[in-house]
Amino acid sequence: MINLTIDNKPIQVEEGTTILKAAHQNGINIPTLCYFELDGMKFENKPGGCRVCMVEVKGRRNLAPACATDCMEGMEVLTHTPRVINARKTVVELILSDHPNDCLQCEKNGDCELQSLARRLGIKEIPFQGEQSHYNPGQTLSVCRDMDKCVMCRRCETMCNQFQSVGALSAVDRGFNAVVNTAFDQKLLNTSCVDCGQCVQVCPVGALTLVDNISDVQRALADPTKKVIVHTAPAVRVALGEEFGMEPGTIVTGQMAAALRRIGFDYVFDTDWSADLTIMEEGTELLGRLRKVLNGEQATLPIFTSCCPAWVKFYEKNFPDMLEYPSSAKSPQQMFGAAAKNYFAKKVGIKREDMVVVSVMPCLAKKSELAREEFSVDGNRDVDISISTRELAHLMKQFNIDLGDMPEEDFDTPLGESTGAGVIFGATGGVMEAALRTAYELQTKKKLERLDFVDVRGLEGVKCATIDFDGLPVKVAVCYGLANARAMMEEVRNGNPRGFHAIEVMACPGGCIGGAGQPYHHGDSSIIRRRMEAIYREDAGKPIRKSHENPDILTIYKEYYGEPCGHLSHEQLHTHYFDRSDKLEVVSE
Repeated sequence: MINLTIDNKPIQVEEGTTILKAAHQNGINIPTLCYFELDGMKFENKPGGCRVCMVEVKGRRNLAPACATDCMEGMEVLTHTPRVINARKTVVELILSDHPNDCLQCEKNGDCELQSLARRLGIKEIPFQGEQSHYNPGQTLSVCRDMDKCVMCRRCETMCNQFQSVGALSAVDRGFNAVVNTAFDQKLLNTSCVDCGQCVQVCPVGALTLVDNISDVQRALADPTKKVIVHTAPAVRVALGEEFGMEPGTIVTGQMAAALRRIGFDYVFDTDWSADLTIMEEGTELLGRLRKVLNGEQATLPIFTSCCPAWVKFYEKNFPDMLEYPSSAKSPQQMFGAAAKNYFAKKVGIKREDMVVVSVMPCLAKKSELAREEFSVDGNRDVDISISTRELAHLMKQFNIDLGDMPEEDFDTPLGESTGAGVIFGATGGVMEAALRTAYELQTKKKLERLDFVDVRGLEGVKCATIDFDGLPVKVAVCYGLANARAMMEEVRNGNPRGFHAIEVMACPGGCIGGAGQPYHHGDSSIIRRRMEAIYREDAGKPIRKSHENPDILTIYKEYYGEPCGHLSHEQLHTHYFDRSDKLEVVSE
């Protein structure tokens, strides 16, 4: 242990702790810009480049960067002397001198860390004038890039390279020309980018933002020839309240349904319903592969989940030789669209082309997923528009809706009834747990005594468990972060030595609850944890907690699909994958 003082406060910390962490652990705030971490999730960005966290250390001639200076025995640190404040102010003024002055139009206005820092330091004018850097803007269907606003914090680079192992972004050039960019200044579409959007979630400014689809929703709602239906993902209901000043983890399911009706959607449904549908298809597929192995037949194991579109694109680009491993089941978003435009449209007498399906997702990759050619019929998409949790909050505010004032209302039927298994899709391990609840009972023909598979829960990056299916040991793994997924794929490619039967993968920290379209967490991992806790509270409070007991799911099989993984369900609810390792995207920037 190291003993030191920070702002004359005696402090004891473990050896190897930086001044910045020591201060934060003891309630002393030192501002930062480039430093960023998700505590306990193995993500830390500490280039020490911005110099905003400079502090005075007694006996040292120069100021020291708190994020890159370890505590020493007897050290005396001062964090807010006039010298420190002036140095920070100068640093931020220099950053602002090469930064666009368009805050009113910027997506990050109000959430911008540079903006907040300038306000905190009392910066009213920029004394430095000179040339400003300029780069060509670009975008995918999910992410917008405006590198004129890049402050070289390099958080996106660390997220892309270390946490996701995607490698689409890297720092290039030196000095004034330094910027985070793609290799050879390629369009983002033509790189290894998988549209996970986590670069957007960690960017402190407006250099990386989401593609805003609110105007598309407004046009659809204003068109009298269209019936507009909306469905909301599990993770949205435990995060949306944050945009209205509520505590993280506040469950707003009923208020959200009421607000969506006030906006003018013709039908308000729940993606949890199609999560239950996904379990019926994916669980049946898992059991089919297991039974083949038990009968001495060839089957591809482990089966990988296919709910996360960033993960799907990742393995298409990086593991094209292993496309037979993932489940062929579509994601809940796409299953909902297929069921809505094929089953529900006929049920209510609406032509497919006159129905607009809008999804509300915690995820930015959903914006690109819905545009895949295989998810359309004669050019008409199964899902037409996807907006994020943040976009939904902005839409509500445009309609003068305060979520806290909304009464609680139920979703419409028949695509709105869901189970606890559907809602836990929003957290890492949730898809696996939901599948286990159903697969166990279908395989053993016995009732589960305990529905909570706690071994696959939690915020560890990788979790492994063996589940006893009445004498049949089923080995499963759960991971989030594409670097963890890459390690899993390499392990399977090398012979699957641990003998896994099923592996769940989510791209984002903590699963969908940490998605790039969620309210900004600004590095506070406790926010993700509280969202997860709310997901499981919602599950525990559901009267039905197993997908195969959802009455509306049973009805759609009885009336329309026949049976899980049957001919019609396979045609509409399953997909196939492509080798994208050397192919460029066809959507123009």
